[in-house]
Amino acid sequence: MNATNWFKGRRMNVAALSPDRYAKLILSSSRIPFLQVVKTSVAAILAWVVCVLLLQGLTPLFAVIAAILVVQPSVTQSVGKALERCVGVIIGVILAYFIGITVGQSSWAILLAVVVALLLGWALRLGVTSSIQIPISAMLVLALGSTTPGYAIDRIIETVIGALIGVAVNLLIVPPVALQPVHEAVADLGNEVANMLDTMSRMLSKPSSSNDRTAMLVEARLLTPMRAKAAAALANGEESLKYNPRRSGHRDLLERDGQLLAMLTILVTRVTGMARGVVDHYDGDLLDEPIVAEIASEMARAAHDLRLVILNADLPGTEPEPVTDELPALTAPLAVAVPRSQHWVLLGFLLEDLRRIHEELVTATEGSRAM
Repeated sequence: MNATNWFKGRRMNVAALSPDRYAKLILSSSRIPFLQVVKTSVAAILAWVVCVLLLQGLTPLFAVIAAILVVQPSVTQSVGKALERCVGVIIGVILAYFIGITVGQSSWAILLAVVVALLLGWALRLGVTSSIQIPISAMLVLALGSTTPGYAIDRIIETVIGALIGVAVNLLIVPPVALQPVHEAVADLGNEVANMLDTMSRMLSKPSSSNDRTAMLVEARLLTPMRAKAAAALANGEESLKYNPRRSGHRDLLERDGQLLAMLTILVTRVTGMARGVVDHYDGDLLDEPIVAEIASEMARAAHDLRLVILNADLPGTEPEPVTDELPALTAPLAVAVPRSQHWVLLGFLLEDLRRIHEELVTATEGSRAM
């Protein structure tokens, strides 16, 4: 290896060990809401105070840990974490108690408790939180050096109190509602589908290069992960409304988002297929077909109407793209005879997809007017 290659290899190794690379492993791209930090602090303080007043003994570590872990981004998640935490602590404390009275207190007894706890969590098919909580609770109980029945029971009561306080704080202090990400994801998806229709309209209006058509297809394929992101946001929004006292004021908005996403899902499938068809069957003679100009015009009108639907949906916190006319541009789907040319497969395919897009947009437009 010559000196030049050696120095290049050294630079690559130094770049691979750069601090930025490891920072990405521990830093998040976004912070949790500050309100959640405040609520977690309140829950931890209340759990400490309540357990000190009700239980006489050691520092209420179990209660504080439970309260911290239970305050989650949604009330549903808080309830789930509370149950998992309580189950894991109960099993872990009971396991530590029996190991303590059978084999005594020693370092190898703690190790035995960890192994048995992990096997027990696996055998019972518990979730990750409960499975990890069992050995942690067993270690803490054995390490604190007390195996009396009263101590084990107090630690269980302590955990239940902390979990209940965590759920109560998350439920009573501005219960979180994850609806804004749903609005943004649905609006972004609708605008991108409209942009895709405009792009295909331009492709069918004037000559284009192979690279332009390939870029169009890539853009169309990116609609699928956007739709998946919107669906995930919708699922999180629905979860945030469970057990939430604020759900009555937000359920209608979430249902509207769900209806828009269902319509956009159909449009994503149609638009992606249309883009694939244009790329596969495009040739220099395609633009000479008389019906192609009408298809391009219909795509532009569909893009306009889709933006109009997103605009009329009035999704909170979003900025829909402007429309040139506040009235729907689509009147009736194109109705033509079967094209008698070499492009009849592509043209028939596009016409059928446009007919389906027309039906979805007309239904959505009528629905927005009724609202």
